[in-house]
Amino acid sequence: MRRATRWPRAPSCFGSRTRPDRSRPARKTASDVDRGRLGNNCGMRIAVCLTEQKAEPWLEGLRAALPGAEVSAWVPGAAPADHAVVWAPPQAFIDEQPALQTLFNIGAGVDALIKLRLPPSLTVVRLDDAGMAVQMAEYVCHALIRHFREFDGYEADTAQGRWSFRKPRARSEFPVGILGMGVLGRRVAQAVAGFEFPVHGWSRTPQQVPGVRGYAGDAQLPQFLAATRVLVCLLPLTPATTDILRHETLSQLQPGGYVINVARGAHLVDADLLALLDSGHLAGATLDVFRTEPLPADHPFWQHPKITVTPHTSARTLRDESIAQIAGKIRALQRGEPIAGVVDPARGY
Repeated sequence: MRRATRWPRAPSCFGSRTRPDRSRPARKTASDVDRGRLGNNCGMRIAVCLTEQKAEPWLEGLRAALPGAEVSAWVPGAAPADHAVVWAPPQAFIDEQPALQTLFNIGAGVDALIKLRLPPSLTVVRLDDAGMAVQMAEYVCHALIRHFREFDGYEADTAQGRWSFRKPRARSEFPVGILGMGVLGRRVAQAVAGFEFPVHGWSRTPQQVPGVRGYAGDAQLPQFLAATRVLVCLLPLTPATTDILRHETLSQLQPGGYVINVARGAHLVDADLLALLDSGHLAGATLDVFRTEPLPADHPFWQHPKITVTPHTSARTLRDESIAQIAGKIRALQRGEPIAGVVDPARGY
């Protein structure tokens, strides 16, 4: 009499499995469906390191999006992780996690990460959009139209009880230039074009965006600036773009130019902007980012009549959308597929 073979039972993130009956087609179980949809996360460790952010909502969201993965907030001496979700992590985190494969930044800008000592084998990934592009488009269009329609002047008049009118201005006389034509820049350019303003876009390499006249490289930057009256900065912060909004460049804008900076404070030389505003070459500015944040109480931007200040709120990270994007990229990596948003350390974005 033949003795039945006993099949060993292996641990699994999706429950135990027994030997299949090969005499008939296997029936998919709920675990099989989950495995196909989510990938096998068994044994995968994800560290969350968020400076000045509450980690708990991110932990809960990532655990729900990646069942079977071990997701925990980083503390010094924590176990090695495979992937990390971070915002402004300390150097100690990087040093203590030599096994990290991927570093997911919960914002679009990675300038703070690039300043750290990162191992060459570590892949840094930024958010592509995650709900930020439409917010940025809203902010820029609001600032642009507020200036173009002179709503700031109407606000000042009505505050003093004055009923007044201003002569309508032509959109053709307010060409908008977008510095930086990445995911956010393209979305902003398309939104602005929808209001029938002439739109120009500048980037390091040529970009083709419907309705936008493109300029590329250092050689075409002067042409781009000369064609622009309202300048929107959406560049990544790199050594090459630091201080790019200075007297030399801003003075090339058309007379009565306007500056909207929603990128990084270090793009702008504060004193040069103030000088050009006071000289009358620039008509005003809307600034959402600053070299020091919060903006110091004694900074002249607060009181300048031609400057509108907002507290770095042009596009906020939306947690649910960001978690879904990060989880999707982790699953793609597990399947050996390429992902978007990988940062080139040499370029800084």
